[in-house]
Parts: sequence; structure tokens; C-alpha cells
Amino acid sequence: MEKLRFIATIDMSHYILFNDEFFTSDQAIIKASNRGFKFGDGLFESMRMCGGKLMFAEQHADRLRAGMKALKMEGYALLDEYFLRQKTNELQRKNKFNGNVRFRLTIYRDGEGLYTPQINKSGYLLEAIPLEQATYELNQKGLIIDVFDEITKSVNKISNYKTSNALVYVMAGLFQKQKRLDEAMILNQHGFLCESTSSNIFVVYQKQIYTPALSEGCVAGVMRSVILQLCKMHNLQLVEAQINPEVLKEADEVFVTNASGGIRWVMGYGRKRYFNEVAKNLSAKLNALI
Repeated sequence: MEKLRFIATIDMSHYILFNDEFFTSDQAIIKASNRGFKFGDGLFESMRMCGGKLMFAEQHADRLRAGMKALKMEGYALLDEYFLRQKTNELQRKNKFNGNVRFRLTIYRDGEGLYTPQINKSGYLLEAIPLEQATYELNQKGLIIDVFDEITKSVNKISNYKTSNALVYVMAGLFQKQKRLDEAMILNQHGFLCESTSSNIFVVYQKQIYTPALSEGCVAGVMRSVILQLCKMHNLQLVEAQINPEVLKEADEVFVTNASGGIRWVMGYGRKRYFNEVAKNLSAKLNALI
């Protein structure tokens, strides 16, 4: 699997931003009472900066606020586009990174209590990893995939958000590692395609692009929404649908997307082999937005 190329440094520790305070990444900052640690009580955003510009900050802020609201966490109105740009810029400068950075912002419910929290205020942790490339690079070698069906993803009101409860993805990741795959396809509780271990899924079948609808329980990915917008702008037919995994055996192309890596095309599923014409076309259009 071709991954984002991280810049190697002699000293692997760098700065993180924890509730407006800088700490080195090897410092212990999480208390035993932290609800994100104990109960997965939180959510997160993966974001990317290209050439000093935080990409799609407005979309990330919209999804973050909607997720916090869905989880009944206080303070969501403060986490707007300005907050994301300000904090990512602060952390990038503190670390003296080159302006090409991958960020993870974790929001957790900051309070005591067992399953029932005593308060609903929130805290945050912002992490950063420097990247070499300033653009979204389409993978040269296509991904090899398979369908993970040992555990399915539930469809409910919080399925569309990137919550800290990520065990289905961890188990899919272990399946992926065991089978020596590059990505594993996750099914929803009804047996239809939902998403992959780390990305949203797109399938090209009979000259039409399909992606699982949000009602299928997939994460409402920021890059997913960008691809939908690009298709609309360039008159490419894209349908949000319920997708039977059997279509993977007949599709012309399969590609996956996320905010950090952009678009990655799939080469093989079992003995099936795919093209990457649509993925190449959309990748070029995506980089034109930088």
C-alpha cells in the first residue's frame, strides 16, 4: 500500500496542542479519568495542510460542529473555521514544519462520571505530522482489497461522524494486515457496502460513479463531499446509493477517498482487476483546488 510519505527526523518527538497549551508528543497528558480514553466519548477530524493552507477548513468545521451537537457536547459553536485555521497554524509554526502537514484534532467530553457524564463541556488535542508532498498524489501502484464481513457497522444517527469509538475499523485493520491487503471494505448491518478501513468508497460501473449514501451509515467524509462537488461541477454522473458488494466483481473502477490522502485507486479484488481513468481525472481536478 502506498502511504503518505512522512518526513523522517532524528528526534521523533514534536509539539502537540492540548487545550491551548503546547506539550511535546512524548509527554503524558491524559488523566485516567479522561472519558475519551475510558469510553471512546468523543470524535475527531483528520485534516491536511498544503503549502500552508488548511484544505477544506469550512467543511471540516461544519462536520465537527454537527458531530459535537449530535453527541450533546457543549462548546461546538466555538469550533468554527477560524478556530481550525488558527490552531493548525499555531501548531505548524511551533513545530517549524514546512507547510505540508497532516493534522488530527480529537475532541473529547471533559468531565467525570461513569457512562452518564456529570458535565458536557469539551476538551481537545491537536496533533501534527509533516508531509513531503504539497499535493494529493494519486498512488502509482493500485490497492489490493477484500471485503471484511466479520463485524458490520451499525446504521444510526451518529454513524456519519468520526467518533472515537472505532473498534470496527480496528478489527478491519487487523483483517487487512492478516490478509496482507491495502484496504478492507466494511459492510453495514444490512450487508451493503459502507466504507473502507480509512476511507469512503466510490465504484465506477457501466460509466456511472456510485458511492454509498449517508443513509447506509458511512462517515460523511469531507473528501467525499469534495468529490461529489467536483462531479457536479464537471457534469460527471454520480449517484449516492445502496450498493451490493457483489458489484465489486463487475465494476470497471473502484477508488477510495479521505481528507489526508485524497484519492487512491484500487487495482484488485480477488482475481478482478480495475482501471483508474476516472480516479486520475478526479485527482487532477482535486489538485487544481490547491
